[in-house]
Amino acid sequence: MENTEEDPPVDFESLESPHGLLWTLFNRKGKGKPNGKKLPTEEKKHYLDSEYTKVRVVDFELKELVVLPREIDLNEWLASNTTTFFNLINLQYSTISEFCTGDTCPAMTACSTTYYWYDEKGKKTKCTAPQYVDFVMSSVQKLVTDEDIFPTKYGKEFPNTFDSLVKKICRYLFHVLAHIYWSHYKETVAMDLHGHLNTLYTHFVVFIREFNLMDPKETSIMDDLTEALCTPLPPQPQNHVTER
Repeated sequence: MENTEEDPPVDFESLESPHGLLWTLFNRKGKGKPNGKKLPTEEKKHYLDSEYTKVRVVDFELKELVVLPREIDLNEWLASNTTTFFNLINLQYSTISEFCTGDTCPAMTACSTTYYWYDEKGKKTKCTAPQYVDFVMSSVQKLVTDEDIFPTKYGKEFPNTFDSLVKKICRYLFHVLAHIYWSHYKETVAMDLHGHLNTLYTHFVVFIREFNLMDPKETSIMDDLTEALCTPLPPQPQNHVTER
């Protein structure tokens, strides 16, 4: 396995947002969840099958959602979007968390990559996938709720390290998405949430590309999926109703 080392808020309940329905479905506890133990780790990349990649929850250009609006401060925009993605990816993972255990996922893997966690003292730790995700969500939660890093009060400045911290957060969140695709895609399909996952992944990738928040080498393990999802879908035939 390859070793990889680490160094305005959105109304989620609004069904008009691309992820609004996702929020609603997450609150339907237990509905449609597959029974039994977690299925074997993906050997074939089923998430690349065209029958799955064409499934989305929106049919408009997601790039329009990430472009910096006029007269909006860049750091404010990065903070708002980063916090939103943290919440959405945390929710997406929660749908398969019962299948992501120390037994089924003894390491945090995606494709041929194993991710290691580095604590605040720089100590390298190999941990199970659920432990890694817990470390990610806990550390990101701590950052996005810190007023000195993600200020919410008018006039308060962002720290000089803000850009690097946002990049670090995005890197962690990408690892979680990659693991869901690699190890838990079948469960996601069984719950009919792959359209939401595809939309969330595409939205996130378009965002990090727009603001150069990740080195392309770090996202290369998912390049095949990125190409499949970021390629515009062919226009769908429209139904025309004729009045009589």
